[in-house]
Amino acid sequence: MVKLAKENAWGYTRILGELKKLGIRGVCRSTVVNIMKEAGLDPGPKRGKGTWDEFVKRHASTLWACDFLTAKSATLTGFVDLHLLFFIHVGSRRAFVAGITPNPTGEWTAQQARNASMQMAEWGLPATHLILDHDTKFTDSFDAVFKADGCEAKRVGPMAPNMNPFAERFAQTLRHELLDHFIILGEKHLQHITKEFLEHYNEERPHQGVGNVPLSKAAAKSKEPEPTTLSFASSKIQCKERLGGLIKHSAP
Repeated sequence: MVKLAKENAWGYTRILGELKKLGIRGVCRSTVVNIMKEAGLDPGPKRGKGTWDEFVKRHASTLWACDFLTAKSATLTGFVDLHLLFFIHVGSRRAFVAGITPNPTGEWTAQQARNASMQMAEWGLPATHLILDHDTKFTDSFDAVFKADGCEAKRVGPMAPNMNPFAERFAQTLRHELLDHFIILGEKHLQHITKEFLEHYNEERPHQGVGNVPLSKAAAKSKEPEPTTLSFASSKIQCKERLGGLIKHSAP
């Protein structure tokens, strides 16, 4: 009874019904109430929509988040801001950059939404909900693309980064582990280094949020690193590099 109450936030009436389904009929209502109270649980059923954290956990397998990140690019006339639009899947942590531009117009943003929708479908990770903030670059046409695919855009904030923590954390990772180490020299340069970084992020980098394994292994439901028969007498661990040695990882 306590397990049912803790894992589902059910009240005593619902728990009684579940016990009957299991063939347990000799338990009265007051017994369930007393057991729940002794365990420090509210015997009444939970009402309302629940918390934001519960919403995220409930929809994690079909929940995506997106945001803009700005990087300065050096040009012959000075520095310009390049706007990078990225998406991250909450359940698997897989991420991709939809597009980069110095001028994120409504038309451009809508096109990136179409590109993102195709990428989600290619990965087999369709979206039912998309978390984003109130940035004016996310126009009605951007929302309409996802709405046509059965995805609801849920805006958070304003000034509430904790309501979109997965996008915020990925933006921090992208900036601290990549962008802060380069002087960006145009869109193509930024596209190249982000492509290299994302290949490492999605395939090679261990992620603490998914059991400290690469996302490719986490997707295969591997909770622990695969056992290896590597013999140090006959083989060596290789150090593989990307982006001139900025990114390194080990491989047998």
